[in-house]
Amino acid sequence: MNYLLIPKELRPIAEKVEVGLRISEADALNLYRSNDLNALGIIANIMRERKNGNYASYIHNRYINYSNICVLSCQFCAFAAKKRDAHAFEYAVDEIISAVAEALPLGITEVHMVGGLHPTLKKDWYLDLLRGLRALDPDLHIKAFTAIEVRHLARRIFRMSIPDTLELLRDCGLGSITGGGAEIFDSAVRDQICRGKETAIHRTWHGMGGRSTCTMLYGHIETLAHRVDHLRQLRELQDETGGFTGFVPFAFEPQTTVLAHVKPASAFEQLRNLAVSRIYLDNIDHLTAYWVSMGLPLAQVSLGYGVDDLHGTIIEEKIFHMAGATTPQQQTVAALEHAIREAGREPVQRDSFYRHLAPSAQNGSKPASAADSELICA
Repeated sequence: MNYLLIPKELRPIAEKVEVGLRISEADALNLYRSNDLNALGIIANIMRERKNGNYASYIHNRYINYSNICVLSCQFCAFAAKKRDAHAFEYAVDEIISAVAEALPLGITEVHMVGGLHPTLKKDWYLDLLRGLRALDPDLHIKAFTAIEVRHLARRIFRMSIPDTLELLRDCGLGSITGGGAEIFDSAVRDQICRGKETAIHRTWHGMGGRSTCTMLYGHIETLAHRVDHLRQLRELQDETGGFTGFVPFAFEPQTTVLAHVKPASAFEQLRNLAVSRIYLDNIDHLTAYWVSMGLPLAQVSLGYGVDDLHGTIIEEKIFHMAGATTPQQQTVAALEHAIREAGREPVQRDSFYRHLAPSAQNGSKPASAADSELICA
């Protein structure tokens, strides 16, 4: 590392990272307060290269937002609706299965599915959906449901314990749960923006041998200290369970919410947040730039700030776009690979656990073995 490019106040942190030492919460706060974006990128890329070399990955997936009807009324959310609202929607099981079936010939390896906390959908609706998707292709990975959705299903729909609910969902085809819904862990912030949301499901899922991503929604009413505390809790849970495959931070989209007065996170702030996250989360192997939120050009730039993954082809996304995002709703494999190559990285398609797919597996077949596919998840 060229320490001449690192300001004096950040050199002790850079030295820790270079020799593989864990940085503290105070260090992370100092990084967040720094305006030397180039220095943050240099430090973050030490961690990125150590974990992932020059590879940058993406997944060929299909998003499904099955319904936005929700019993909660989170301040930050423009997606949720009550049944009688004009923008409310709800897809039938057959419609969802047909949409995924149409995407399978394109080579998708994952369907990513989340929705609102629907008050009246029945237990069999969810189980039939999972069984129907698994019947389409047993190798298709089903990544579905946020922590709050799982709690809603357990307590209100299935009337079962959370472990039993998760086991039943897995038996019917669930491959992994999503990281969505974490927002910011601080209880005071949550009381203001998402009261009632659950944050403890992932420990249970990981204890059952399951894997998941983890997330953070930033750029609303939280402070920098709140962000650091959120990262601390993620790092501590990863120390405990090892169940997180990757971290996916999202910048808040305020335009069509009751928090419309909040200034959107700048490109500078998004890159800084990614770099600090990469430096601090030393036990989570992968950092994803969510191009749906950022836009592909900025996500491409983020590959120089610790990021090693550009998420997926998506095909359709509603949550961020209903909040005001104007980015495209899908990307082609060619576009993602072109962006990665332009940034000086080597593109590689991955599976849902961030394992690299061998070329023969990139048309929807199983991933190669660890020995053959440069398995890099923990």
